[in-house]
Amino acid sequence: MLLVGCKVKDFELFSHNLERVKLSEQQEPVVLVFYPGAFTSVCERELCTFRDSLAKFNNLGVTVLGISVDSPFANKAFAEKNRLNFRLLSDFGAKVSREYCGVHEDFLGVPGFVVSKRAVFVIKNGEIKYSWISDDPGKEPPYEEVFALLKSI
Repeated sequence: MLLVGCKVKDFELFSHNLERVKLSEQQEPVVLVFYPGAFTSVCERELCTFRDSLAKFNNLGVTVLGISVDSPFANKAFAEKNRLNFRLLSDFGAKVSREYCGVHEDFLGVPGFVVSKRAVFVIKNGEIKYSWISDDPGKEPPYEEVFALLKSI
């Protein structure tokens, strides 16, 4: 898992529009929002909160990227249903999730079902400036903490 002060590990994943997205090519600061799964109530609330706050982020030059193990197709349907105005990336092999925040194995008691832990990272100058990781998939991130940090960097 990556914590504050760690150098980021670059990655390239497909977006919900089947575009290759490379972390190192994004405008910083970058907010990575790892979520367990599309079409679940807590994930929907979380991503809609980031959607509704994006105007604040745009004024700060922030790039928001959502990441889950869902397929690009599920992420596309999820983005469209919720009118999300940022890219959702598909980490269908869970490699990036394992490196950044860890995963829930056998999620909900289903053997072999792996999902990302809920986590938020703020990245600037290739370094983790903020890290929040929850072992509780039902817990939402401390949004105001994230917003306050973004205003300060």
